[in-house]
Amino acid sequence: MSLLNRRTLLMLPLALAACGFTPVYGPGGNGTALYGQVTVQAPEEIKAEEASHAYLLVRELEERLGRAGDGSYKLDLEISTNESGQAITTDNEIARYALTGAVEYTLKDSASDKVLLTGRVNNFTGYSASGNTVETLAGERDAYERLMTILAEQITIDLLTAPDLTTTDPA
Repeated sequence: MSLLNRRTLLMLPLALAACGFTPVYGPGGNGTALYGQVTVQAPEEIKAEEASHAYLLVRELEERLGRAGDGSYKLDLEISTNESGQAITTDNEIARYALTGAVEYTLKDSASDKVLLTGRVNNFTGYSASGNTVETLAGERDAYERLMTILAEQITIDLLTAPDLTTTDPA
């Protein structure tokens, strides 16, 4: 006999509603409160080689949160990335690289400049360097794009699941 039957599945929404669960994109959820209201600030103090990474991160965040020219919230970002060799051949050549990235973010109310949420996300990707130069460069670009997509997704999840953003009225 299965512990998970139809009655259990039918009772699940009632149990979630009883514990204060609010759908992210439902009425009063962070998804509807934040969409199109977050101005993503591109990092100012970055190294030249990280400028394209910052662009990719901002692009991904604006895709998820909506683009806001002068939104009710400001999202400040600090990006750091690191590349390290992982697989070394018998000829002392690196065959695979690992990319690690971290982003510290701060969500502020635009009107009062009050900090509403801070956090840090980090993750990693990798790429192969065993092909020719063109293949390796393409793999590196793709790995950085994947990394920024992953970090943007983590930041978005943090913002959408933050407990008290909807209770603060930025207007």
